[in-house]
Amino acid sequence: MAPLKPILLVEDSPNDVELTLAALEKSRLANPVVVARDGVEALDHLFRRGDAGPDGAGAPPLPAVVLLDIKLPRVDGIEVLERVKGDPRTRHVPVVMLTSSREEQDLLRSYGLGVNAFVVKPVGHREFFEAIRAIGAFWAVLNEPHPSGAAGAGPGATPPGGGA
Repeated sequence: MAPLKPILLVEDSPNDVELTLAALEKSRLANPVVVARDGVEALDHLFRRGDAGPDGAGAPPLPAVVLLDIKLPRVDGIEVLERVKGDPRTRHVPVVMLTSSREEQDLLRSYGLGVNAFVVKPVGHREFFEAIRAIGAFWAVLNEPHPSGAAGAGPGATPPGGGA
């Protein structure tokens, strides 16, 4: 059985990282979660910098989905999105902007660059938790990935509610 593809969480707020990880764990997703704390770490992971040998061996799999904040240190989420969707190796990886930004220009720019979904982080903890559970369940379990194998969950993921 092929290993499950990870969920890449790109978030600089320790509180939001903690809440997101707790929500994904409670959702009983079997996918591992990789956390990048800024845009540079996200790009390093996505483009496998430093992880692979000269032949690409040892590189981590592309994620089932990227949960990407916009306001990030070093390289912002819009630039990460632009690089991901502009590269043939990663363009089919689903990217969900998960942000506190309600600015229309961020929404328009994100969709213009090919984001798969744009979710404004709910303010309340309960609403945030439920939004993350729904996002994780959809992208890691229910979504049918691109046939290139660039993204998606593998067999063995536990659907929300524990499965059948």
